Amino acid sequence: MRRFSLSWQAGLWAMLLPYLVGTLLLVGLPALMSAILAFTTYDALTPPVFVGFANFRLLAADPIVTTAIGNSLVFILLAVPLRILGALGLALLLLRPRRGVSGYRAAAYVPTVIPDVAFALIWLWIFNPLFGPVNVALGALGLPQPGWLADAETARYPFVVMSVFQIGEGFVVLLAALRGLPREYFDAGAVDGAGRWGSFRYLTLPLLLPWLALLTFRDIILTFQWTFTPSFVMTGGDPYYATMFLPLLTYEEAFDRFRFGAGSALMLITFLLSAAIIGGIYLLFRRRGYTADV
Repeated sequence: MRRFSLSWQAGLWAMLLPYLVGTLLLVGLPALMSAILAFTTYDALTPPVFVGFANFRLLAADPIVTTAIGNSLVFILLAVPLRILGALGLALLLLRPRRGVSGYRAAAYVPTVIPDVAFALIWLWIFNPLFGPVNVALGALGLPQPGWLADAETARYPFVVMSVFQIGEGFVVLLAALRGLPREYFDAGAVDGAGRWGSFRYLTLPLLLPWLALLTFRDIILTFQWTFTPSFVMTGGDPYYATMFLPLLTYEEAFDRFRFGAGSALMLITFLLSAAIIGGIYLLFRRRGYTADV
């Protein structure tokens, strides 16, 4: 019998093929169909009718859409840097092996695996303005007790705090990156008189730049999507649309009002905003010396 052998690259593609097919059928094809629906009017009861850019003009004239875009951009501006800094700080803090460090690393990752609905309910209790632990602690210290989710001025901040606690994946990536940095660079820096801050600024950060870029791009994409469950469970977009984010508004347009064309247009707007932000940040990283070959 003739023996059949595959090259390493062909074997790799063979193993990846089921995932590529699944991604194409379950992600790529629905995304393409949704992008096409953005240029139609469709209520799931009658055939879609092509209307060109009418959905986008309708959304541009809707003040709630402008509010949702602003809320999403503000949330990303606050949450993504804090998530990256939090993951980096934890990775640096828990890098060196010592007694109990494995337990601390596991504790840092645990919030990431909590189901989103359960996580939202936990924080709904924590930020309860009447008996939540946050306001109880503030009252014990004699400090003002905000209304948090009941006040339009403060309703966004609990979402930012929640997102910072789910940084387990970024923490693991940066921990692995730190452990893989070439030690000879730091030994040479120590010989040249570089202290801790100098080593961190001129060695650690430049060497970590590819991983920081990767996590930044990933967090921008995921943060847009992540807001749906907390806003749906905790506030429903209230008070006064202060927590109305693009994913929640997309859901309401498509599945509450049966305006699937407008919902698809909102999804496309979300995609374009994500791409624009990632493109701008990519150019910023390029100016700091980042390349895809690092």
